[in-house]
Amino acid sequence: MALDPSFDQFVKSPQVWEDENGFTIRQLYQHVASARGHFTIVGTPAQIVDVLEDWFHNEGADGFNILPPWLPTGLSDFVDLVIPELQRRGLFRTEYEGRTLRENLGLPFPETRWALSRRAAHAAE
Repeated sequence: MALDPSFDQFVKSPQVWEDENGFTIRQLYQHVASARGHFTIVGTPAQIVDVLEDWFHNEGADGFNILPPWLPTGLSDFVDLVIPELQRRGLFRTEYEGRTLRENLGLPFPETRWALSRRAAHAAE
């Protein structure tokens, strides 16, 4: 499966957008500003996941930063509608293994000087 052809629209220059769409300067600004310069996916939860899945499986991305168009309901809609579809397809975890972000990222807990001195004191006993 190839990357979604809409990706081509993402990488086009503002001049090409203006030429192809007949945008005025104001319309071009609104087009770019509304997405804050980022690729925009609009559709049903299944359609959004189709695009994300296509990018992920075809090495177009190894992760995504989600920028909802408004807060907080835009983020709530993504969490309540899109995440369950990602989970259903096995693309997003349903639970975490660890209790902390550090544990979930597989990072060691940093030793403080107090913990080191306590360990040394216990070892000396």
